[in-house]
Amino acid sequence: MTQTDHLPAHLAFIGFGEAAEAFATGWGTDIAPRISAWDVKLADPEAAALPRARAARAGVRLAPGRAEALPGAGAVFCLVTADRATEAAEQSAADLPGGALWFDGNSCSPGAKRRSAELIEGAGGRYVDVAIMSPVYPKMHKTPLLIAGPHAAAAAPVLAALGMEAAVAGDAVGSASAIKMVRSVMVKGMEALTAECLLAARRAGVEDRVLASLQASAPGLRWEQQAAYNLERMMVHGRRRAAEMREVAATLAELGLPNGLAAATADWQQRIGDMDLPAGEEGFAARADAVLKRL
Repeated sequence: MTQTDHLPAHLAFIGFGEAAEAFATGWGTDIAPRISAWDVKLADPEAAALPRARAARAGVRLAPGRAEALPGAGAVFCLVTADRATEAAEQSAADLPGGALWFDGNSCSPGAKRRSAELIEGAGGRYVDVAIMSPVYPKMHKTPLLIAGPHAAAAAPVLAALGMEAAVAGDAVGSASAIKMVRSVMVKGMEALTAECLLAARRAGVEDRVLASLQASAPGLRWEQQAAYNLERMMVHGRRRAAEMREVAATLAELGLPNGLAAATADWQQRIGDMDLPAGEEGFAARADAVLKRL
């Protein structure tokens, strides 16, 4: 059996945001005709322009509704916001073709993934826990993935046929998401620490001394550039990252551990994301000033 034999005749997306566009664009024009997509924003005339523009760029057909996107799909990529993942599984289950692979790439706690798995498996689908382990640009469909669950071994050749880079993390749903959730305590927590530390330093007029001290303590990092990048992540993606960090907090609670840092990180991500500030091409100082004006 060749690799292309694992390629489904029809693919579907539930949620067509940045990650979905990146995957579909990376797959290219040979795969695009096989794809249909639905996004909840399409039901809102004011919000529909964004998924329509994304789909047009990727050459993907948008279905008039969720039910119209799913029939015949051998693989479905669910890429919604973390807080809507279980709802998306519940609302899609009735229209999911029997045996279809449901790739849940949302940033959810293991417990949330298991709840979604019950819904999909109960409808005759095959649920796959997917963790997207880095930003989807610039690698697009080559972005590293972890997959887990009882159908991960069957799912791996399908992802390989799509040119994707997936490694099996385990045969239990939640094994992949646990790795991402726990990692995010550090990655997105560092973003929040950057904001709290260096926004304070900027307002106090001592950021040069603070950055110099940090550079001396950890010379392997380019602190000013990293600070600018971390603020950009929060300005552009803060709302989505806040939703993920609330799932991180839930993950820690599921493990019986304190989650105060994760909750505080979610607060910082939400606060800066809600400002709707363009990151622009500026460095740390300009981005910090823009945020400080709104705090």
